[in-house]
Amino acid sequence: MTTAPASPSPAPRSVPAGRNFGLLTAAAIITSLGTNGALIAAAFAVLESGGDSGDVGLVAAARTAPLVLFLLIGGAVADRLPRHRVMVAANTLNCVSQAVFAWLVLTGGAELWQMMLLTALCGTGQAFFGPAAEGMLMSSVDGEQAARAFAFFRMSMHGAAIGGAALGGAMIAAMDPGWVLAIDAAAFAVAGVLRAFLDVSHIPARLPGGGLLADLREGWQEVVGRPWLWAVVLQFSVVVAVVGAAEAVYGPLVARDELGGARPWGFALAAFGVGTLGGALLMTRWKPRRLLLAGTLCVFPLALPSAGLAIPLPVVGLCAVMFVTGVAIEVFGVSWMTALHQEIPEEKLSRVAAYDWFGSVAMVPLATAAAGPVETLVGRSEALWGCAALIVLVTAGVLLVPDVRNLTRRSTVKQIGAPEPARTSADAESPVGGLG
Repeated sequence: MTTAPASPSPAPRSVPAGRNFGLLTAAAIITSLGTNGALIAAAFAVLESGGDSGDVGLVAAARTAPLVLFLLIGGAVADRLPRHRVMVAANTLNCVSQAVFAWLVLTGGAELWQMMLLTALCGTGQAFFGPAAEGMLMSSVDGEQAARAFAFFRMSMHGAAIGGAALGGAMIAAMDPGWVLAIDAAAFAVAGVLRAFLDVSHIPARLPGGGLLADLREGWQEVVGRPWLWAVVLQFSVVVAVVGAAEAVYGPLVARDELGGARPWGFALAAFGVGTLGGALLMTRWKPRRLLLAGTLCVFPLALPSAGLAIPLPVVGLCAVMFVTGVAIEVFGVSWMTALHQEIPEEKLSRVAAYDWFGSVAMVPLATAAAGPVETLVGRSEALWGCAALIVLVTAGVLLVPDVRNLTRRSTVKQIGAPEPARTSADAESPVGGLG
């Protein structure tokens, strides 16, 4: 096994790593509070300008399209340039676009094409920000504390998302949606300032590469060379699409026709949010030895909301199902982030994160677009049972991959910048040998 250079020792890393984690968490809470309120404000801004539900959908699609288009490029850029600079640049773009959006709404001059363009700029910023942020977060914590840190981060994000949506709704009821958009722009400005102070001295300088395409190819090879990684990415390309169709399309329809209106569906979504907080809190204490086995087993409950809507369950039962689902997805989420942190070389984290994100969001527009025709063809209940069955089938299929069942948590700390252990014949024979 090769040995790391004598310098630097692990101890000095603890200060900048802890400082970075605090800055990243604070900035993420601020932007999450602003963004979740702004999403509601943007929809109401479209409606108040004379638009209809179709126009709201166009503005939402304008945000998603550039996210899918530029996500992989964003991952390559984040692994080539200092990640904190990419994050600050993306925050600046989001701040300016939201500020212009707010000004147009407040002055009453917002037209549909302008709102779509500005929302698309926000989506573009997110495409570059997301992979850089995930890579930066993973490089900000030591291996032994990673799982607890990720759980705390996710718990903070979920709490801010719930609070931001509630605060945004209350503010829109009391004032013009443009002011909520202006607050979101200010939140991006504050977060960008915080992220500008991130310390990247512990991260090795990037070596010159062979160009953007070569970087993308290298990231792709990192994904396809690890069966546990590509298997889960493929799994979630189906799971996220199916869950999106069930909850974004069928859920509101079932609530309207069977449960008495939008209020019960709002309770169910709130129960899911509380469940995610509970799941993140659980993962601050629980450290399953077989990371991906525990995480993948907790994907099965994601079929429960579709089944509950297919029956349909009464409101109390549906809320209970959504709560359990929220807990389960957090067990998976923290386990997945810990596995990536443990197994992926630091200099490739953002590219791998970009492929992961891309796999998760690429099929969502297709699934939501197909939800209506499928309901017409087979019926709503049958379509929902089909959603539940797909989640169960693809998750069972992932468990057939030996690396998913056998990948274990390491007890040693992965040091940023330290060389990878030399691979041995024992590694090659191990079900999870050579995974990083």
